[in-house]
Amino acid sequence: MRGMTRREFIKVSGAVASTILISTGLSACGSSSNNQDNQSAMLRVAFNHGVASGDPLATSVIIWTRVTHLEALQSDIEVTFEVATDKAFANLVHSGIYTANQTSDFTVKVDAQNLQAGTTYYYRFSSNGVISPIGKTKTLPIDNPEQIKMALFTCANYPNGYFNVYTEAAKIEDLDVTLHLGDYIYEYGMYENDDFDAKVPAYATSKAVAIGRELPQDNNKELLLLEDYRKRYALYHTDSGTQAIHAAAPMIVVWDDHEVANDTYKEGAQNHDESEGDFAQRTQDALQAYFEWLPIRTIEDKKAIYRRFDFGGLVSLYMLETRLFGRDKQLSYSSYFDAQGNFDAQTFQSDIGSPTRTMLGATQLEWLQQQMATSNATWQLLGQQVLMGKMYLPSELLMVIGGLDGATGETKTALLTQLNALLGELVTIKTRMLQQDATLTQEEIARVTTVLPYNLDAWDGYFMERETIFGTAKALGKKLVVVAGDTHNAWANNLRDYKGEVIGVEFATPSVTSPGLEEYAGLSDVMMAGQFEGAIDLLIDDLKYLNAYDRGFMTLTFDAAQVSANWYYVNGCDSTEYSLNAHRAKTITVANTTGALSI
Repeated sequence: MRGMTRREFIKVSGAVASTILISTGLSACGSSSNNQDNQSAMLRVAFNHGVASGDPLATSVIIWTRVTHLEALQSDIEVTFEVATDKAFANLVHSGIYTANQTSDFTVKVDAQNLQAGTTYYYRFSSNGVISPIGKTKTLPIDNPEQIKMALFTCANYPNGYFNVYTEAAKIEDLDVTLHLGDYIYEYGMYENDDFDAKVPAYATSKAVAIGRELPQDNNKELLLLEDYRKRYALYHTDSGTQAIHAAAPMIVVWDDHEVANDTYKEGAQNHDESEGDFAQRTQDALQAYFEWLPIRTIEDKKAIYRRFDFGGLVSLYMLETRLFGRDKQLSYSSYFDAQGNFDAQTFQSDIGSPTRTMLGATQLEWLQQQMATSNATWQLLGQQVLMGKMYLPSELLMVIGGLDGATGETKTALLTQLNALLGELVTIKTRMLQQDATLTQEEIARVTTVLPYNLDAWDGYFMERETIFGTAKALGKKLVVVAGDTHNAWANNLRDYKGEVIGVEFATPSVTSPGLEEYAGLSDVMMAGQFEGAIDLLIDDLKYLNAYDRGFMTLTFDAAQVSANWYYVNGCDSTEYSLNAHRAKTITVANTTGALSI
């Protein structure tokens, strides 16, 4: 580092007591007021939760760990951190001491500054003779890089499997960064309504005991309080895959809903009621744990985590917050049926098309528009949670799909039989339409052209704001790429505005372990999944790819000429033994053309 012989540091405590230490270089040798006293030096400690880095900028990056008392103590622990340009730590550029304490759950977060752009660094922590694993991180480039490569993840459910997806992604040596698009944890307990007498499995917990992923007794109920959320993050960080991916590359994170509660919006959530306390307090506790346990910079308004990352002149990445900052409550089809089962289409269309309906909120939307206007990067990348593509399905199909929610036993079997029959009929009609079959009746055509949005929690439920984003990208002449998570399945879409003009492309990453359409739609094997995928691909006009069956992750590779999306899938999450499913792997490349991007 340029003339740096000591470090200066400032402790910044935010509204949720998440503490960060700012390091600008090497600490002075010799004793200081921060040196451990005899009592603290005798403490037995461990680094049981690995190391991590995140929020990289051109000259700084966050490094993180958590130190654990091996005795039942709550006293402060002094932790030494080191950053170097080599694995042997012969060329140190940062060092210092951080005092971990109970206030921030003994997590350690350091903002290492004055680094060189586009440079790989290594970091580690130590305390009382115990040394943490070594992490690898990288700063963002300033000049135009030849290539940027990132891995993307979403939806990691601990009881439903081991995080082999993280393990596999960590093997990729040329990653510049990773993105986590939300549902890093899940808030559910082991049993519905925390009823340990009835023992009805909660979401995605039915096989947890059999595969050794049962939630521990001190954290097996739904998360409501700060300590609950802290313990769940601690549990997730014991997974070897979690530790591997965090040590391999810096991670840029954003939450979705389950970091607080299912289907969160700014004033509440589907999975929250008055019996569970004040939602604002629950949110505050959840976000405090989030900022403590993940390598993200501390900010004053914890809900306002939208931010921009520039990879030289190649990619501008905008990480958006779509849950807590501005989102209006999700619409529900059930609200538009009367007692006789009649659907009020007029009111529904009025509500869904309301110009004031928002997912981002006016402040964040204006920020995004201003940021895009000032970016000269080749590619504009929106990192966010939910599908932006238009997922419109024939309305009669949606009625059956809606009935599957919560259905079990013979009821579910009957609905699945009906679903498969309908899919066959609708695919036949759509195929005849594409072949311009003159014998089609108006009634048959109406069956596939009378469509409704599949998921009102996604951008389909926030029509006008999506159009505003599309309009901004079009007016500015931007090459728009959107990434999403949330659905547990892999997708690729062309993004079209209300006029039918292509504005950009969307790639969605599958879940790490959370079950997807294969469970919901009763897809028992790959052959059945392939038939289902083909049917949905045909029925949704802008959909270009769907994997409805496998767990995995996605990489995006950008250069000046193109962006390539690669989907990787693992065979099995029931143990740490797994293999890659090369047969189901997929690559889609989109060229940087003079017009709008299109798959």
